[in-house]
Amino acid sequence: MLDLTIAIPTYNGEKRLPLVLEKLRSQTETEGIAWEVLIVDNNSSDGTAIIVEQFRQNWPGEIPLRYVLENQQGAAFARQRAIRESKAELVGFLDDDNIPESNWVWQAVRFAREHPQAGAYGSQIHGIFEAEPPPNFDRIKPFFAITQRGNQPLPYPPYRNLLPPSAGLVVRRQAWIECVPQQSILSGRVPGSMLTGEDLEVLSYIHRQSAWEIWYNPHMQIAHKIPPHRLQAEYLIPFMRGIGLSRYVTRLVGVNPLVKPFAVAAYWVNDLRKMSVHAFKHGFRWHQDLVAACQMELLIGSLTSPFYFWNLLGSKSVQPRLKGKHEF
Repeated sequence: MLDLTIAIPTYNGEKRLPLVLEKLRSQTETEGIAWEVLIVDNNSSDGTAIIVEQFRQNWPGEIPLRYVLENQQGAAFARQRAIRESKAELVGFLDDDNIPESNWVWQAVRFAREHPQAGAYGSQIHGIFEAEPPPNFDRIKPFFAITQRGNQPLPYPPYRNLLPPSAGLVVRRQAWIECVPQQSILSGRVPGSMLTGEDLEVLSYIHRQSAWEIWYNPHMQIAHKIPPHRLQAEYLIPFMRGIGLSRYVTRLVGVNPLVKPFAVAAYWVNDLRKMSVHAFKHGFRWHQDLVAACQMELLIGSLTSPFYFWNLLGSKSVQPRLKGKHEF
């Protein structure tokens, strides 16, 4: 049995994948670790498969490099496919724009051995901006999978709505199989939709419905490359709105069905309060400040999230994902 599968979900990643694979090929301190790299091609239309085949020709024989095609669009489906394909104890997820440090594999396996109750743990993530971020970007930086919580391992308390991003995340496969439904409610961003939060949904199942712990491991370090278009209003506004719209799901995973109406009302009142404070602080000029506009879009999305999903309940295409085991 393998110790670790590194799964890389990718969509049209032919230009981004080579650097990630180069870093994985040159990992150090991996003696005695049985690991593999699994590329999950999420229905790409570019030369992703060709790039993987080219790397195979000069790839170390002791580290399997596998490729699978997942036709169902969405990061949630790609990650579920990775869990099904893996035969390892641990599954580490890297996006195709995540550059791991040379000892990332070793640190991932080491942490699991030292923390047997950790069902999942996230990396320390540094942002590499390929263009200058807008003013006050630090106020929304955490939404870009940039996580720096110090240099000591820390647990994420179950009572707080704070979890690591999927970039650089390692999950104990047993915890995933025990806790996560085979089909999530949120599928992740797809062409035409910026609805996100699928990674938080998965971690919420593990965190709130089991004894597994979730940790921050600063010794696993990655760099997250952020291209210029992700810093423009055309991307940022829908992106933040999508995060807000997903919150009906991510907030209520694991909440007792009898308590859910009260929780929804409490969140709604709090979101309305935050919107009022934000509007009072920025006045009618909030839309002229890109970061302030992003924050308002997040709050608007959060406020309307319950109504958005209640409307989806009427759609036959999503009913199986919103009912049943999920209790929505």
